[in-house]
Amino acid sequence: MNEQICKECGLQLRGRTDKRFCNDSCRNAFNNRINSKENNILKIINKQLKKNRKILKQFLADEKMYKINTHKLLTEGYSFSYHTHRITTAKGHEYIFCYEYGFLELGDDLFLIVKSSQKGKRIVSNNNQRNE
Repeated sequence: MNEQICKECGLQLRGRTDKRFCNDSCRNAFNNRINSKENNILKIINKQLKKNRKILKQFLADEKMYKINTHKLLTEGYSFSYHTHRITTAKGHEYIFCYEYGFLELGDDLFLIVKSSQKGKRIVSNNNQRNE
């Protein structure tokens, strides 16, 4: 007879032949340890996305639009590597968004921060698909 041991704590298992853990606590600990490695990258990315959104929201405040230079954004910790989507207008301007807050690069190290008003409106995204 093949002796089975718990995958988490190493104790001998009793009961069903296909049992892998001695109890729910060991099963949860094992799965949390395995999944935490995979989820760490998601946590890092989501943390930066939230930070980017907070920074854009902070500078825009109650304004409709706000001009800002790259240095101010970088000083606050904004990362241009992380964004949620892009919107290209009919005029060909490309806005880069972090959730509902975004910016348009104006040139000369200036950006125009805006808040999306796209509630159910049809927009053309960077992959040329129609979104609702």
